[in-house]
Amino acid sequence: MKKDFFAQLVRGAIDKAIEEKKLGNLENNSFQPICEIPKNTQFGDYAINVSSLAREAKIAPPVIAQNIAEFIEPQGFSVNTVAGFINFKLEKQLLNSIVREIFEKKENFASTNIGNNEKVNLEYVSANPTGPFHIGHGRWAALGSALANIMNYCGYNVYQEFYINDAGNQINKLARSLELRVKELKGEKVKWEEDLYPGEYLIDCAKRYIESGEKESYGDFAKADMLRLQKELLEKFRTHFDCFFSELSLYKNNEVEKCVEELDKKGKLYEKDGAVWFKSSDYTDTQDRVLKKSDGSNTYLTADIAYHKNKLERGFTRLINIWGADHHGYIPRMKAAIDALGYDSSCLEVLLGQLVNIIQNGEQMRMGKRKKMVTLDELVDEVGVDATRFWMLMRSIDTTIDFDIDLAKSQSDKNPVFYVQYAHARACSILRKATEKRIDIEDKTELPPLFSSEELSTIEKTNIESLFDEKQSKESQEATKALILKLEESKAIIEAAAKIRAPYLLCKYSQELATAFHHFYNYSRVLSDDKELSIKRLAIVKCFIIILGKTLDLIGVSAPEKM
Repeated sequence: MKKDFFAQLVRGAIDKAIEEKKLGNLENNSFQPICEIPKNTQFGDYAINVSSLAREAKIAPPVIAQNIAEFIEPQGFSVNTVAGFINFKLEKQLLNSIVREIFEKKENFASTNIGNNEKVNLEYVSANPTGPFHIGHGRWAALGSALANIMNYCGYNVYQEFYINDAGNQINKLARSLELRVKELKGEKVKWEEDLYPGEYLIDCAKRYIESGEKESYGDFAKADMLRLQKELLEKFRTHFDCFFSELSLYKNNEVEKCVEELDKKGKLYEKDGAVWFKSSDYTDTQDRVLKKSDGSNTYLTADIAYHKNKLERGFTRLINIWGADHHGYIPRMKAAIDALGYDSSCLEVLLGQLVNIIQNGEQMRMGKRKKMVTLDELVDEVGVDATRFWMLMRSIDTTIDFDIDLAKSQSDKNPVFYVQYAHARACSILRKATEKRIDIEDKTELPPLFSSEELSTIEKTNIESLFDEKQSKESQEATKALILKLEESKAIIEAAAKIRAPYLLCKYSQELATAFHHFYNYSRVLSDDKELSIKRLAIVKCFIIILGKTLDLIGVSAPEKM
C-alpha cells in the first residue's frame, strides 16, 4: 500500500541523512514513520511528520524535514516540505498503476497475509438457548461474522464458534416454563413461579411440543427448539458458525472435573468454608474465586475455564471472545486461569460491547427482559438484514448504538446503508447504460449503444497509462484523482480493521468511498460521444464497483446492482 511505501521511503532517507551527518546529534534511526492523509491536500496526497526527531537532533523541524527530503528520489510522485512535514503528491504514473493493480487483483486487491495463517478461535453470540435473540445478540452476530471475514481476508485462519450455555439451572427453568405453557394450551390453570420464562414465544414452542407427541422431556425439546430457531435466524442474518459447542459436553466428557484436578495438582486451589477456591489473585485478578460451592456444585467460572482449556488443546493460538460490557470483571479471572494452566494469557482477547438503543418515532423503545420484547428477529423483519448489519457495525464496539428504525428504513442520503448501496447501484447502472440503445435528444431517434457487450468486457484492457488528459476539466481530474486515492486506501483500512478488530472502519470507509464516487460522477460525465474518454471513465467506475463490492461483502452487506 502507498502509506507503507512512503513510510519505508522516509525511513531509508533518514538512514542516509544520518550517514551523511545531516541530522545533527541523531546517530541511530529508531524512528517509525507514520504516513497519513493530510486534511489540506494542497500540500500533498500523503504526509509524514518528522518533527519528533528535533529533540534528539537539536535541529529545527523544518530543517530536519528538508534534510531528509534531500535523500528521497521522486519516482512517480513529487516531494515538498512544510514545517516538520514531508509531503508526497502522486503523479499520473502512480495513479494509473493503482487502477491497473485493481484490475489485475480484482476482489483480492486489498488482501494481505498479516495473519500468517494464525489459528484463531472466535467465539461470539453464545446465547442461552432459552429464548429469542435480543438486540445485543444482533450486534455480536454482526460484529463477529464481519470480523471473521476481514481477518480471513487478511491471512488469519479463523474458526467461528458459538458456545451453547446448556448446562445451567436456566435449562431447568426453561423446561418448567414450557410445561406450564403446554398445560395452559390444554386448558389447565397454572401458577407461574418467580424467575421463569413467561415470554409469548414459548406458546408456539408448546404447540410444537404437543404436535410432536410429547415424547421428549420438556427440557430437551425446549432447548432443541430454541436452538433451531436461533440457528435459522443466524443463517438469515448471514452469520455462519463452524461449531456450536455444548457446555453440557464438557461435563459429559468429564473435562470440567479433569480441569479442576489439574489446577489442584498445580497447587492453584485451596478449601475455605467448605468451598474450593482458585488462587486467581496470584495472577491478574483482584481476588480469589470460588470454583466449587460448599454444596458441591460448580460455579459458572469452572466450566468456562474448562472450555478455554479445551480451545487451547484444540490447537488455537489466539482466542477472541466477544462479550457484553457487563463481563468486564470476568476477563482477569479468565486470564488468570489460562496462566495457571500453563498457557500464556496474552493469547486471550476479549472485545467488550456496549448496548444498543432502539429508537422509533424519535423515542427510545423499552425492551423487557422476559415478557414482550423487541427481538433481533423482529428488527430484521422491520428494516432488513442489510440495514440491521450495517447499523450494528458502524460504531466502535465500545460505543453505545442508537439504532433509529425510521432512518434505517428510509431511502435518503441520511441513511448510511442506503447512501452506500445507492452509490454501488448507480455505478452498475452506468455500466448497463453503456450497452443500451440511446435516444437522440433533438429528433428523438434511436441511436445505437455507445459500446457493445464485447467492447465493455475488455474494459480492463484499457490503456491505463492515459487515464488523465486535456479532455478532462480540472475539477474532473481532481475528482478522479480523489476517487482513485480513496480506492487505494482500502488496503490500509481493511488491514487496520483486521489488526485492531474494528469492522466499523469499513462502514466509515464505504461511506467515504461513496462520497468520492458521487463527487467524481458530478464532475465527470462518464458516457458521452467521446468513446475514448468514456472508456477511461468506465474503467474508474468498474474499479469502484470492485472495491465497494468487496468492502460490503466483508461486512456481510449486499451490494445491489439495481435500486
